[in-house]
Amino acid sequence: MPPALTILLAAAFTVAACVAAGKLLLRVMRVRFHHGEAWLFAFVAGAACWSAVVFALAAARLARRSVFLAAGVLVILAALRWGRRSTQSPETLPPRLSRPWKVVFGVVFGAFTVLYFFNALAPEVSPDGSTYHLGLVARYLREHGFTRITTSMYANLSQGMEMLFLFAFAFGKHSAAALVHFAFLLALPLAMLAYGRRIGHARAGAVGALLVYASPLAGVDGISAYNDVAVACVLFTLFYLLEIWEKDPRPGWLAAAGLLAGFGYALKYTALLAVPYALGRVGWTLWRNRRPLVRPLALTGACALLMIAPWMAKNWIWLGNPVSPFLNQVFPNPHVRVSFEQEYARQMRHYAGLSSYWAVPLEATVRGEVLNGFLGPAFLLAPLGLLALRRREGRQLLLAALVFALTYPANVGTRFLLPALPFVSLAMGLAAWRWMAPALVLAHAVASWPSVSRSYCGHYAWRVKDIPWEAALRRTPEERFLAERQPRYTLARTIEEHVPPYGQVLVFNQTPNAYTSRELLLTYESGLGNLLHDILLAPRLMDEQPVRAWRFSFPPQAVRKLRVLQTASSAPGEWHVREFRVFHGEAELERKPAWRLRAHPNPWDVPLAFDNTLVTRWRSWQSMFPGMYLELSFGAPQVVDAVKLECTPDQGPVRLQVEAETAPGVWKTLATQAVITERRRPDRLRRAAVEEVKARGVDYLLLYESDIVAEEFWKQRRRWGIAELAHVRGARLYRLD
Repeated sequence: MPPALTILLAAAFTVAACVAAGKLLLRVMRVRFHHGEAWLFAFVAGAACWSAVVFALAAARLARRSVFLAAGVLVILAALRWGRRSTQSPETLPPRLSRPWKVVFGVVFGAFTVLYFFNALAPEVSPDGSTYHLGLVARYLREHGFTRITTSMYANLSQGMEMLFLFAFAFGKHSAAALVHFAFLLALPLAMLAYGRRIGHARAGAVGALLVYASPLAGVDGISAYNDVAVACVLFTLFYLLEIWEKDPRPGWLAAAGLLAGFGYALKYTALLAVPYALGRVGWTLWRNRRPLVRPLALTGACALLMIAPWMAKNWIWLGNPVSPFLNQVFPNPHVRVSFEQEYARQMRHYAGLSSYWAVPLEATVRGEVLNGFLGPAFLLAPLGLLALRRREGRQLLLAALVFALTYPANVGTRFLLPALPFVSLAMGLAAWRWMAPALVLAHAVASWPSVSRSYCGHYAWRVKDIPWEAALRRTPEERFLAERQPRYTLARTIEEHVPPYGQVLVFNQTPNAYTSRELLLTYESGLGNLLHDILLAPRLMDEQPVRAWRFSFPPQAVRKLRVLQTASSAPGEWHVREFRVFHGEAELERKPAWRLRAHPNPWDVPLAFDNTLVTRWRSWQSMFPGMYLELSFGAPQVVDAVKLECTPDQGPVRLQVEAETAPGVWKTLATQAVITERRRPDRLRRAAVEEVKARGVDYLLLYESDIVAEEFWKQRRRWGIAELAHVRGARLYRLD
């Protein structure tokens, strides 16, 4: 079978399974739609259910092609048998589009569908799709389901869309997954058009639908293995369902709305706002109409929880944090560092190259280089949508836009505006004057076409650039297309060639791990990665800074526990200790297995301060605060008279004191002043660092020429004890000998 046909069938099978699950769901809930709505709602609601089914199969370690095939066939047969009736009303939606608007809609929608279809069918080259989105999917398929992954923060995110990708990937690999997301891109404007007809404003529905569909960012995101367009589609469908429920208050509508609200969270954490939005709107409507509140709200919330709870439980069981990789101060764990979370949040709020927030409107609509994509110049007229406040429908749309844009300041990338985009676009459609509407749509479509948009957007703006029909049909070899469009693809294949199965490769920058079966451990994605990065930087750091020793002396006495307490007030910077040494006279006490070590915070890394090597260190991994401590319990009284801490000067303004426990829970201060000395670093730290990395299961290292230590490793490779295996596309692959 031709590869392109295999991919299409895999994506079609996934969409058919979603529609079939939706048909069965809507029949159980006893809700009926107008002609033209049923298939759209069945697809979106069914996608929520089918994602949950795939989650259950992956959790049971049944993520296999044969199991997916059987499950998909069964749900389709069940829908053909029981799901064909009772979901579609014989009534048709009120006003149809006028003939001129049918032509406009057909031409614009058709042209962009051709553009998007061939891009979605082409090999997957998107930055995140070719890395963690499909990298995790490929791993789940290889391992037949979920396994405990603590080395990638992205494995901890809710992955409702990845479950649909997993089903499609099993049959058609990467491009099949992208086509599933493309199905949501198709469904969204059709749902917006149907909504416009339902409220009696078909023209406004067409305007809003085409503004979204032709948007360069919506297009490139929707044809990639991402989840942002799917989130926008689900949130708009939720809004649409609640509109129907207000006029037809059956419990089935609320159950479906609850599932979609919870599915929003399952797709992306930022869509959690769908749950309070749904509950708030239902509660307000019931209160205003003096109807009972408890049972409808409980039904909506319970159905939302059905979609949310599995993802939270997975993280709680494996990571000790139900909302990992966030809120790590609330749920302390060794897998995601608090300092990383804080720095990550700061970077998402302040993109490099963004001069000020006043630059966001132009960057998000026209330039698209700094914020990774642009919506199109037509959205500079978004304030026009405020004129829709004159209508009830306009107020509802703008309220939804406001709610779903509340999370945008947490990540100012343009694609995080997509959940609010359908509501803003429809409000613009309601506000546009009769003569203005077609001009706005046509101008937006022309300005968004790739050959036109390249003339004004940033050179590196993320967008669809052409119609790669030869690559889509696989007339151009997939390997060649990927090597041209995704420069780092060649590195993934090089890793596959030189690293044995189950080999682990430490990398400092994103690499398309969706195209290799080897595990890539990215230094910033996990606590372990942070630690390995810290170890490899230690020799360079101590080349630049001396080893600083803090020696606390006090009268000899027998103690059971010693504690070094940090008493300085809260301040930026971390506290760290490379070695914690205890003395009696001039002799250092020999470390014994009976010793018990504690630390607050970060108790997991405390052994690193007692391992007798300067390339490792205990770090607080969060900003300083009074009450931090390192504690040593001897297990029996031990005579001591000095404590020495070895570290480097790259830490915050610490103030330390040494304490001893004189009775259970009673601590006595032994010393508050230290004699500080400095010495040059010892030799052979580079080799020691490599040995520490190897001891943690990593035998390979990939460095890009832009990485901070790339030149050092190349020039000093013999002293590091590494061997170059390959030099490809500005990167070097090393084996740690």
